[in-house]
Amino acid sequence: HTYAKWIQSYRDLPLLINQWSNVVRWELRTRLFLRTMEFLWQEGHTAHATYEEAQEETLRMLDVYADFAINDAAIPVVKGRKSEQEKFAGADTSYSIEAMMGDKKALQAGTSHNLGQNFARAFDIKYLDRDNELQYCWTTSWGVSTRMVGAIVMAHGDDKGLRLPPVLAPYQVVIVPIFRDDSQKSIVMPAVQQAAAMLKTSGVRVCVDDREELTPGFKFNAWEMRGVPLRMEIGPKDVAKGQVTLARRDVTNRKEARSSAPQENLAQVVEQLLGEIQASLLRQAQRFRDANMHAVDDYESFKETVADGWALIWHCGTAECEARIKADTGGATSRCFPLDQEPGEGKCVACGAKATGKAWFAKAY
Repeated sequence: HTYAKWIQSYRDLPLLINQWSNVVRWELRTRLFLRTMEFLWQEGHTAHATYEEAQEETLRMLDVYADFAINDAAIPVVKGRKSEQEKFAGADTSYSIEAMMGDKKALQAGTSHNLGQNFARAFDIKYLDRDNELQYCWTTSWGVSTRMVGAIVMAHGDDKGLRLPPVLAPYQVVIVPIFRDDSQKSIVMPAVQQAAAMLKTSGVRVCVDDREELTPGFKFNAWEMRGVPLRMEIGPKDVAKGQVTLARRDVTNRKEARSSAPQENLAQVVEQLLGEIQASLLRQAQRFRDANMHAVDDYESFKETVADGWALIWHCGTAECEARIKADTGGATSRCFPLDQEPGEGKCVACGAKATGKAWFAKAY
C-alpha cells in the first residue's frame, strides 16, 4: 500500500529499500536459530520499470548473499532456482543459496525473488511511463535472517563447540596469561598488555582473559567452546624467549594446532594466521560438502544417495514427481536447479518424463 502511494512516475523508479526488522510469527514448533517464533532479518523490497531491471536486481542480491556466505561465513553454497513447488508464494521466480550442514542436511541460507507484476497488481503499484501511460511496476524481494547464525554453527562446529570464521568472530584472538604467583605475574602481564595493544592497533579484535580465579586449562576449553579462531598464551618462558604460543581453533589436533611466534612483528603474524584460518574453514567445509554431493542417473541410486547426502538428478519439476520423491525418501525435497549447469535435456530420474534441467535434492531443515 505504501509503495502504491510513493510511486507515481517513472522518475520514482527504481525504488530500492533495504530494512532490518524483527518479525514475530506463530509457530507451533520452533527450532533454535533456524525457525524461531521471533527472528531478526535483513530484507529488501524493490520496484522497477521493466522485467529486465527486476531480474538484474534479483540475481545481484543472490550474488551478494553468496559472496557473504562464502567469503565472510566460510560456507560454500550452491546458487540456484527453486522449483515451482518450492518457490515463494506469489513470485514469478525464486532463487536461493543452499548450504550443507554438518549432518549433511541442506539449509536454505538466503533467498531472492523476482515477483514479476503479481504484487504490483495486487496492491495497485503503478507508474506513469515516458509515453504518459500507466504501467504496473515489476518488483523483487530478498532476505537473510538469523538463520545464518545457525548455519555457521552447524557448518563449522565440532565436538568441542563452535569454530568461528575470523571475519565474523566477535573476538578474533584471546590472550591467556599464564603465571603462578605475583612475581611471574609482574613479568607476564606487561608482555600481555603490549601484545594486546599491538594487535588492537592493527584492527584485530582481542580479548585478554586475565581472570585469576580460573586455571589456564579451564580458559582454554571455555574459549575453544566459544569458537575464538586464535588463542595466544604468554607465560614466563615465552617472555624470556621473546615469543608467544599460538593455538588455532580450525585444527582439530591440539598438538598440530600449536605453534610459537616472535613478539616482534606479532601483528603481521597474527593477521596472516587469521587469513589462513578463514581459508582453512572454507576448504574444510568445501571438502565435506563435495564428498557428500553426487550426480546419479537411476532412481535406486538416488534414494540411497539422498538418505545420507545430496543428489543431483535430471528433474521434470512437477508437483507429482516431487511429492513421490518426498514420500519414497522419507522427506527429501528439491533444493534448487543450480545456475551453473550447462543447458540440456534428459529424462527425469524419478518419473521418466522430459526434463530440461538438473536439480539438487536433499533432506533439509
